[in-house]
Amino acid sequence: MSTFPIVPHLSGYWQDAFNLKQHLHQFLDIDSAQLESKFATALQDLAELGRRDFNWDDASKFYRDRVGEAYLFELATWHLTSTDYIGDTLRLIGDRARGKVLDFGGGIGTHAIASALCPDVTHVVYCDINPINYNFVKHRIHQLDLESKITCCMELDPSAKFDTITCFDVMEHLPEPSQQLLQFHDLLTDPGSMITNWYFSKGADREFPFHLDDPATIDRFFKALQANFLEVFHPYFITTRCYQKM
Repeated sequence: MSTFPIVPHLSGYWQDAFNLKQHLHQFLDIDSAQLESKFATALQDLAELGRRDFNWDDASKFYRDRVGEAYLFELATWHLTSTDYIGDTLRLIGDRARGKVLDFGGGIGTHAIASALCPDVTHVVYCDINPINYNFVKHRIHQLDLESKITCCMELDPSAKFDTITCFDVMEHLPEPSQQLLQFHDLLTDPGSMITNWYFSKGADREFPFHLDDPATIDRFFKALQANFLEVFHPYFITTRCYQKM
């Protein structure tokens, strides 16, 4: 259990993950029993889908067109059962997020919502290529009355600039994550902050068949990271790291 205090303006996450279950009920029009059943098999369902349908030649198409609701439930299960871990990630966002924020590959919207609630954040752009995630987050934003603070998109304006970029559980899904780092470097103001994590492993039981684990590609990622960003210390026991643009 985290020893850090709950951040008052983010307390809604510790209460009910920003009303996540209610938003899923409304968006999917399913009852509680159906919802809990989906949660129970979410990780297995997504893993089986990945083993059957995923290949790196059309990775974007897999996440955009094939995962359907499976990814929505897998993410929701993680965000509902990992309160301390994700809570510390939100604390880090509260510490470091400033100005205009990009939440890249924002999933079910937890981090975008948290960013929008931070007093030093002026606006958040949520970006995700999955249409179900995208529409679900638009629903959440409306329910939380955050439409003036969060803009949703499925493609980025290449000329846009951001003071902070958040990117969680995305890098391992990209065929060449070093290129994403370089794009983030271009998108950031100077000096901007990037808050991100990665998991370059297919898991102990290969439960993540769609994760990158190629050593040469991972080496390029870390070389790009070290050449373009300076790590900023934070006190939280999480895999997420914070970087300043160099």
